[in-house]
Order: sequence, then C-alpha cells, then structure tokens
Amino acid sequence: MNSTLDARLEKLRARMTETSTDLVVIGPSSHMKYLADLSPHGDERPVLLMVSQSFAGFLMPALNADSSRQHTDLPFFTWADADGPDAALAELIAATGIDRAAPSIVLDETMRADFALLLLDAMPGATRRFTSDTVGYLRSRKDADEYRRLKAAHLLNDRAVEAAFAALKPGMTELEVAQLIGDFYKANGAVTEFCSVCFGPNGAFPHHHTGTTSLKAGDAVLIDTGCRLDGYPSDMTRMGYFGAPPEGYGQIHSIVDRAVEAALAAAVPGAKASDVDKAARDVITAAGYGPNFLHRTGHGLGIDVHEAPYITASSDTTLDEGMVFSIEPGIYLQGRFGLRLEEIVIIRDGKAEIFSGMPRTAVAAG
Repeated sequence: MNSTLDARLEKLRARMTETSTDLVVIGPSSHMKYLADLSPHGDERPVLLMVSQSFAGFLMPALNADSSRQHTDLPFFTWADADGPDAALAELIAATGIDRAAPSIVLDETMRADFALLLLDAMPGATRRFTSDTVGYLRSRKDADEYRRLKAAHLLNDRAVEAAFAALKPGMTELEVAQLIGDFYKANGAVTEFCSVCFGPNGAFPHHHTGTTSLKAGDAVLIDTGCRLDGYPSDMTRMGYFGAPPEGYGQIHSIVDRAVEAALAAAVPGAKASDVDKAARDVITAAGYGPNFLHRTGHGLGIDVHEAPYITASSDTTLDEGMVFSIEPGIYLQGRFGLRLEEIVIIRDGKAEIFSGMPRTAVAAG
C-alpha cells in the first residue's frame, strides 16, 4: 500500500467507529479504486474488498490474482472456478475478526446484486446500509492530491474547448468538433471522458447525442465536455455562436450567468446543497424562465464524473470543505437553442473555488 491509501483506510476506520460500523464490503467499483487503487477485471466471478477495524483483504478469483497482485499488497482469499467462492468467502469473513451474529455492515451500492446476496446469505444476522456515511463521506471531501489532479484536468479541458471554438467553420458537423476535442486530449496525455457538441436547436436537449448536424450562421454552439487525466475527470460547459447570435441569445446568456454567480455565492461551508440549487433557480424563475430550467443545478465530481454531493432542490446535504461539484444552470428553448453554463467548484478556504480558468463569456466564432 502507499501512504495515500494507508491514510484512506485509517480515515475509513475512524468513520466506522463514529458510525458504529463493523465491516465495509466493496465490490469492483470506483470505491475500490479509491480505497485500494485496484480496478479488477469485472465479470460474474465475485470480487470483494472487506475492511474491519483489524483487517483488510480481498475475495479474489484465482484467475485474476496474479494481475491484481501488481496493484495491491492486501491479502487475497482466492477461489478457483472448479470450487466456487463459498469456502474462500468464509475464510475471509473469519479473518476480519467481526462477530458474525449481528454485525453492522456497509455494502457498496454499486456492486452486483449477486455479489451482495452472496455476502448476506453468509451473514444472515447482519444489518446493512450503503456507503454514504463511510466511504462516500470520505470521497466527497477531496484531499490535496485529488485537488491537484482535478485542477490539471480542468486546465487541459479549457485548452481543448478553446481550440474547438477557434476551429469552427461552416458545414462542420458536431461529430467533427467532438473528434477535434478528443484528438486534443489524446495529444496531451488524456482521454475523452464524454463530449456533447450541440449546434442550434440541438442545444435545447440537455442530453443531446452529438451527431451529424452541420454548423451554419446564426447557430448557438454548446460544448459540454470532459477529459480524464491522471485518473481524474474534468467537466465544463461553454457557449458560443457562429456568425451572428440567434435572437434573444444575449439576454438568456446574461440570465444564466447570473444564476451561476448566485449559486457560487451560496456555495459555502454549512450551506445545504438545496440552498445552492435554489439560488440558481430563483434567478432563472424571476426572469420568467423557471419552466425552462429542466434539471438539477449540479452533481459531485471525483473519480466518477457523477458522484455525491448532488445539488438538487431536495438535498439536505451540508456542504463542507473539500467537496467538489458542478454548478450548471440552463435555459432550454425548444426549436431555438439551449444555453447552459457549467463550472466545477471545490469548497476551499470557506468559499467556492472554480477549477476552470476559461471565462463564461460567449465565444463569437466565424
């Protein structure tokens, strides 16, 4: 193990004490990547990481053990296809040292149902819940190394988006712009995490699938894209237009930008996630476009592009130092254009700090 992973296990055990948790059980997931820097081959063969106060180890298919051993020195309880996992699982549970009569177990909410049921069948007296107050709690508060990686990914993303807007030409397709962005990432040591390029009316679909629509004068251009660099992703939406802006574009851009600013001001330690959503939504509603803001204000970002905390009208999550999330209000006008502006922020030194360095001003191209 390295010092970062050792520290994460130590913090997890402290949270387990605070939450009266006897055992944390993680499947192949970003939780496992966070705790053990391991992303084992995922198939129907059960793989589990178990952490108790005195022990941490893996249930591991023998078929995958040698490859996985390159990434962790935690003990493996291996099982062969011919034997099945039951005996190895029983040995691993015994090694954790927990009282099997009525333990309090945290289960990885993202693991396969058959993996979870295998464990629960072996421990029928267990009480169980998911990871929000243990692993999820820790993951939502980023450390200095995660901050560094996220910052680097976002600064690279800025350059890719700037290059994309600079390259716009009449007749280009959305797919061609997405390819340009992907090539930029690759040339700079990153890979595409996702990329949505929307011309004209396509921007009114919040989850538009980039396609063969060609760019023409008067189109609004929405680019929502992110890369993965050194294990961590970026995410940003910027707006522009080609030639002259469509009617009403300037007014809508101003409203959405003010909504971003209001949400940024509300995003402080101790505030509720719902306060941030309300701050953005109130600006758009007051301008008469409340029904055109079709989604939540934001989502957390870390190893996963979407993770806790979620910035919704109903979330009572209390914001804390180190939390990273998007602020991305939008106004969507069907048949005309959609306009969304997105920043990824970290609560740092008592306020929301933006990772991107690219202005939100509209980019005029062509």
